[in-house]
Amino acid sequence: MNEITITIDGRSVQTQEGEYILNAARANGIFIPAICYLTRCSPTLACRICLVEADGKQVYACNAKAKSGMDITTTTPNIEAERRAIMEVYDVNHPLECGVCDQSGECELQNYTLEVGVDSQTYSIKDTHKPAQDWGLIHYDPALCIMCERCITVCKDMIGDGALKTTARGSDAIEAEFKETMPKDAYAMWNKLNKSLIAPNAGDTLDCTNCGECTAVCPVGALVSSDYQYTSNAWEHKQIPATCAHCSAGCQLSYDIKHTSIENPDNKIYRVKNEWNYVSLCGAGRYGYDFENRDVTKTESAFEAAIEAFKKADTIAFTSTITNEEALILQQLKEKYGYRLINEEARTFKAFLDAYSEVSGKSLYGGDLKKVHGADFVVSIGSALKTDNPNARFAMNNALSMNKGAGLYFHPMNDPVIAEMSKNIAQLNHAPMMEEAALYLMLDLFGDKGAMPSDLVSYLAGFHSMKTVTVEETVDEKVTETVVKKVVNEETGVEEEITEEVTKTVKKKVSKEVEVDENGLFSLVNAPKGFVDTLAKYLAKKERFSLMVGPDLYTHPNARNCARLVALIEKYTAFDVTMIPNLANTLGVALICDLDKEAGSFTVGYNTKGDFTLSALGNGDLDMPALNQQEGTLTGIDKQVNPTNAALSYGGYVLNDIAKSLGLNNTFTIDYTPQLPLAAGFKNVEFDSLPNHFTNAGEEVRGYQLTVQATAISADESVSAVDTNGGITDQVVYLANPVLQFSPFTAASHQLQASGGIYVSKSLLASNGWNEGDMVNVKTVRGELSVKVILDGKIDGEIAYLPTFDTAINSEALFDGYRFACVSIQKV
Repeated sequence: MNEITITIDGRSVQTQEGEYILNAARANGIFIPAICYLTRCSPTLACRICLVEADGKQVYACNAKAKSGMDITTTTPNIEAERRAIMEVYDVNHPLECGVCDQSGECELQNYTLEVGVDSQTYSIKDTHKPAQDWGLIHYDPALCIMCERCITVCKDMIGDGALKTTARGSDAIEAEFKETMPKDAYAMWNKLNKSLIAPNAGDTLDCTNCGECTAVCPVGALVSSDYQYTSNAWEHKQIPATCAHCSAGCQLSYDIKHTSIENPDNKIYRVKNEWNYVSLCGAGRYGYDFENRDVTKTESAFEAAIEAFKKADTIAFTSTITNEEALILQQLKEKYGYRLINEEARTFKAFLDAYSEVSGKSLYGGDLKKVHGADFVVSIGSALKTDNPNARFAMNNALSMNKGAGLYFHPMNDPVIAEMSKNIAQLNHAPMMEEAALYLMLDLFGDKGAMPSDLVSYLAGFHSMKTVTVEETVDEKVTETVVKKVVNEETGVEEEITEEVTKTVKKKVSKEVEVDENGLFSLVNAPKGFVDTLAKYLAKKERFSLMVGPDLYTHPNARNCARLVALIEKYTAFDVTMIPNLANTLGVALICDLDKEAGSFTVGYNTKGDFTLSALGNGDLDMPALNQQEGTLTGIDKQVNPTNAALSYGGYVLNDIAKSLGLNNTFTIDYTPQLPLAAGFKNVEFDSLPNHFTNAGEEVRGYQLTVQATAISADESVSAVDTNGGITDQVVYLANPVLQFSPFTAASHQLQASGGIYVSKSLLASNGWNEGDMVNVKTVRGELSVKVILDGKIDGEIAYLPTFDTAINSEALFDGYRFACVSIQKV
């Protein structure tokens, strides 16, 4: 886009050509009221309050695009009259319960009623009874709903669930005289408001992935968290800026805290909020917030036992739900005492990055979720997006919805949530182990064959073969016919018959033999019939390409080859590549720590089981703080080092206390922030100087971006052959978590408490004659466990999955690194 200059209220401002006037104004600190519009989503024109005058013509600022030299006036007498009437209409029959409404104090209806100066009411209509509805985690009060449609819009354009719709309100018709007497935009808005309400698409229940984004964007108290309802007032909260502690998206959020009760002055997290115009939260981030380690005090004997355990240990095992600073403490302890550091998911990711770097010459991938949002053709390989990283799924959906985009989703599990995002996305449900074939297919379809290594081009050519097939097509054929016409002789007036030859074109079906190129990679990835034509349609007029790759590749038996293929795709195609780290700080741990594969004889575990265990879950030998009780930084998928702050107090020991006793000398954990390794791309920045906010223009001002380092590049770009035997075709189980769960910390939060089992689709449940809750034995070559059957209505097909969030199950013991395993399942 080109930068242009426009004038708003006499002020010259710069913006991008084609930007909505409303966004241009906001980015430059100019106020235009708007209720229905959401940044990153399509305009709905539901509220019409954003009326402005552009070059002398009234337009809606949320829908009108800026043009060079445009002169905009945000208020005129006519616009003020329209806005006043619109706000009066919004206030008609709106319940006067502000004193107890959960949105009071941050309600946009309150704000705009005061802003516009509504102090009397001109309009009225008979009200209707609209009972409140319980949708599980969400409470809907239709009496408070103003039909801005933000919830519908964000669910469709951003999240991809499309779980909400409008339905008939059942009100009396507005009196006809109002059409003639009131401002026309106010009347149009009122007419729509009076006819409609919000309802779930699935009937009386909300069938979605429970992100709760609809409650975040609701401008009034119509949609609220069921758990939060009537528990607090918005103005009583202190907001603590932080970074989500669950997946690797690194979402910005704030913990809203205040005292627990009159009797208990300790702070409590009442809810989580997000800057919904610029970042969306999944349900784990929104509802899984109170995972803190509660009521901990310092027990000197337990601390002394921990020090003795460290002196005895040769291994420290840990998860990636720790800060960068804690990771650096562990690395320095390794350097000082020679500990082995065990973190398998971070180690496999680090190895994948290293193999990628050998070919790319860069320490980190080039893409991020911002580029996915901006793309118009998106491909995902090796990740169950819905649960591995919900914001990656949101980004893909947003690209499909807002950019007239298309995409490909390669994964063995059939995901109806992905399928329902758009008619322009194809799921290729290949067999496990065939991720490698998908990467080769990307090079074959999109690679620059003139620049790629000749041996790779030859290898790809080997998948192609010419085959003679008979096809039927319709052709035009000219046919001459003799027709008899009756005409009247002009001289005699007598009707006579004459004959004429008439040539016309007719459609005729013919069969012919043609040579077609059969691509063997299509069969390896289970491409559907007609995929070539579908892909051609998807790619029409596409300009911005993004590829996301995920954890299935990092643990693949040929992970090194997969990484090299990813680097070649980035080098020889137009795709930006984004890698999806497993957990909140997998990328940070991978960059900071030298990780080992084999443990020694005595292990100290940190948030994982060891011979001596440090735990923020309250189930170890020495308590540690959870991430909502710590200051520090996390490194997310966008290669950004984001600060997080302590929302709640913690009375016990921290890892740095142990480090100091073992000879490290930083007073506070955040003293390690400026010491994070520069060679890995970190910067020498003090923790307290790290920002954590968004500007009105949507610019993310949080922490800092890692510096991508140049690495030694190998002249060898060779890759190994793919296994053409078709992958794993036996009964398969997958290692993944259900929606809303990432780790024991999500399961510890009071709204998401759950125990795991084996998760199956409706079809797998029916084909095996199981009932939900049945106990089954799940057996692989590595072991056996007994678990309950749990129905997951958000998957299809014959692949079941086992979770990692429930440590009582120990699912990982059944897998040999790779996320898929052959399995037998028998009912107990």
